[in-house]
Amino acid sequence: MKISVIGAGLGGLAVSCLLSKRGHQVTVYEKNSIPGGKVSQVESGGFRFDTGPSLLTMPRILDKVFRLCGSRLEDHLTLIPLDPLCRYFFADGTEFNSYSDRKKALAAVRQIAPEDAEAYVPFLEYASRLYDRTAASFLDNPLQRLSDLSGINWTDAFRIDAFRTVSSRVDKSFRSVYMRQFFKRFSTYNGSSPYRAPATFNVIPHIELNGGGFYVDGGMHKITESLITLARALGVEFCFNAPVREIAVTGKTVTGLYIHDEYIGSDLVVANSDSSETYLNLIKPERLSLSRRNRLRKAEPSCSAFVMLVGINRKYEQLAHHNILFSKDYRREFDEIFSKRIMPADPTIYIANTSFLNPGHAVPGGSNFFIMVNAPYLTGDGNWSVQSQTYAAFLLRELENRGLSGLHENILYRQIINPEDFHIRYRSNKGSLYGTSSNGRYAAFNRPGNQSPWFENLYLTGGSTHPGGGIPLVMLSALHADHLIGRSFG
Repeated sequence: MKISVIGAGLGGLAVSCLLSKRGHQVTVYEKNSIPGGKVSQVESGGFRFDTGPSLLTMPRILDKVFRLCGSRLEDHLTLIPLDPLCRYFFADGTEFNSYSDRKKALAAVRQIAPEDAEAYVPFLEYASRLYDRTAASFLDNPLQRLSDLSGINWTDAFRIDAFRTVSSRVDKSFRSVYMRQFFKRFSTYNGSSPYRAPATFNVIPHIELNGGGFYVDGGMHKITESLITLARALGVEFCFNAPVREIAVTGKTVTGLYIHDEYIGSDLVVANSDSSETYLNLIKPERLSLSRRNRLRKAEPSCSAFVMLVGINRKYEQLAHHNILFSKDYRREFDEIFSKRIMPADPTIYIANTSFLNPGHAVPGGSNFFIMVNAPYLTGDGNWSVQSQTYAAFLLRELENRGLSGLHENILYRQIINPEDFHIRYRSNKGSLYGTSSNGRYAAFNRPGNQSPWFENLYLTGGSTHPGGGIPLVMLSALHADHLIGRSFG
């Protein structure tokens, strides 16, 4: 079959490899000049930055993609286990290192929150049980046909802690403000609020704290490069600077794409574009009912992000590879992001410092900081051309006040990526990072499927689709789409 893939993000790259390995003729159309989507990089002035995910978990899923395509992950990438996984700085000056090594983790907990040491292991065991109950029935399941439900253990399916929030379950387990704030942060991995997301998402700490976290030597963009290399070896063709204007539909059948004004016929289309963008803006309105379009519009987007890439000519010894500087009032921060939809006045600040492990990513003696703050999705009320500079200046002052003295005067390179940039560059729904939020009891289970229920030969991959955002789940979306296509077309 002749297959067109929209978007050279990780989901599009992975599915193109899998489909080409099946013998299909695959062409990927990417609106930007480079591949990778959010998993991209910037190189300038002696500095190198990853611009997206900075942590790899569940590498077995990425390895499965490689192996199904006749290769191996270790032939392409060198993974470095992180120790510590992340360094946390609380508002009162307390520092905490998280580890996947259980003995180190317990020692760190006893140091700052001895009253919670006995609760730490039982909570991770609870998180592990959540994973066991959701993996086969949700993560590893395309959930497309009734037959996909036949193997589900329904007893487990109804024991996934969906009737309380992440926050309430964490508060029940821990007494210290430190462990409560630490465990609540994991819901931000899918762009949600711990005060609104179901406790099912306490599965995320299991993935990182029990399973471990890894850095890709040389930078996370190496994943993009390895998938491009694999795809080309399998015969996949790429067209860059090729924005899709429209998905052509006749009846309920997708017939091809319009790239600018050129029509390209296709037997099947896989959209790695944002699912909302795909249905609402790439398909003519009359091809989808008003009720379906309204339902798509009403789905709450995940949060966005405000990012600064900062190259400096000094090091800060207190920082590790991954760093979190917590806000004083976590609940207020998420209320501002999701209810008031304004930038947080006292933000939690994330810093990825890849020069910690790869000194060549900065000038000699320098550092490359990827600085990120959770931000509200676009509402149309803000003027980001002005707000970006104001908030960037505020953020630099905050970092200096939180211990990075002299930061501003040592900056050699700076670039800002705001929610509007995410919307423009990646056509993401209102600038969101992960498609829809999971701020509802069953929101995570209602993400758009990997096979369109409305068009017989349209498939979807990426972080805005089932099963969710983040590198391992995006890889699963590609595996699901490949499986579903094989099931229907071979």
